Amino acid sequence: MIRQLSIRTPGQGMHIISSEIEKVVAESETEQGLCTVFLQHTSASLLIQENADRTARKDLEAWMNRLVPENDRHFTHTLEGPDDMPSHIKTALTTVHLSIPIINGELALGTWQGIYLWEHRRQSHTRSLIVHISD
Repeated sequence: MIRQLSIRTPGQGMHIISSEIEKVVAESETEQGLCTVFLQHTSASLLIQENADRTARKDLEAWMNRLVPENDRHFTHTLEGPDDMPSHIKTALTTVHLSIPIINGELALGTWQGIYLWEHRRQSHTRSLIVHISD
């Protein structure tokens, strides 16, 4: 089963999408298998991260912004603004695909794990994801 999802982000930050992916898994009726999520963009990424304490996400976001700051004078790819090249670097440092086992019809995420779409651009965007369920 393959499903395309559109996720609207409010802007930069980590946005939980676990429930959207879990819905696709439930619709597939797959008991044992693999869920692959692929993000069709170069300025956002996917991440499995802590879902209990929001400060963990805020610390990751702040650290990444310190690691790859906007307005670096060495960047030449700035056509879409000062967050353009940093967003591509942040995506290169993370990933645009995840593979999660399905066990007993559910994603085999740990107790404190959630699936996040990490928007690296400051403005709101609609992001396209492909969810592939195989058994």
